[in-house]
Amino acid sequence: MVDFHTHILPGIDDGSQDVDMTKDMLLEEQKQGVDLIAATPHFYAHRMSMEGFLERRTEAMAQTRQICRSLEEDLGRALPEILAGAEVYYFPGVGKAKDVPKLCIGDTRCLLLELPFEQWGEDVLKDVRDLIFRQKLCIILAHIERYIGFQKDRSIWDEIMELPIHAQINAGSFLRKNGILRPDKKKRFCMNFLGEHPGTLLGSDCHNITDRPPNVEAARKFIAGYFGDKALAYMDEVAERILTI
Repeated sequence: MVDFHTHILPGIDDGSQDVDMTKDMLLEEQKQGVDLIAATPHFYAHRMSMEGFLERRTEAMAQTRQICRSLEEDLGRALPEILAGAEVYYFPGVGKAKDVPKLCIGDTRCLLLELPFEQWGEDVLKDVRDLIFRQKLCIILAHIERYIGFQKDRSIWDEIMELPIHAQINAGSFLRKNGILRPDKKKRFCMNFLGEHPGTLLGSDCHNITDRPPNVEAARKFIAGYFGDKALAYMDEVAERILTI
């Protein structure tokens, strides 16, 4: 089981604030049966340099791996494997930015891309195409359900959805904070999207252990109950396959 979108590294963004919070989040991921975590702290090109971000991420990954070693020694069982990545916020020209592949997940060519929360235009489409066809990256669009409300004109949305991209849905978009299923428009969109795009990836987008915790287990139970175990197995198959790209 893969959690494709997390802010679990300590002290690097608005996610985990310290090693204790990271420890609690890791234990919760392990409890839920997660085998692999993509650590995807926010990268904003207009706020930080690539070099500075990578240096901070390296330090945070070292801290996190030390936490894992200590926990594994204490508990006598393995914790999830962690791959360093980033949630890359769109910026004009990202499609040709030569250093962007450094932000891919682990040793893969998979990049978690956060698109603008506004009407998408031709510039966004061109950059996504360039990332795919010029840079040869496997693009994962973060929390796909959060953009649709801004697309009053869906022509660019439709063109992007026709590209060889992967979409990621947040587990919490199926759930309330207390774990009860959401009855709202967002949940309906996610259900319809999963029906049309069965290889969609799942991520918790966890930031802490309270209001934005790891929660993929509950969402997976809903998906299996609504679409069947085969649908969930196919999502897992796609997740494993793209991590070899």
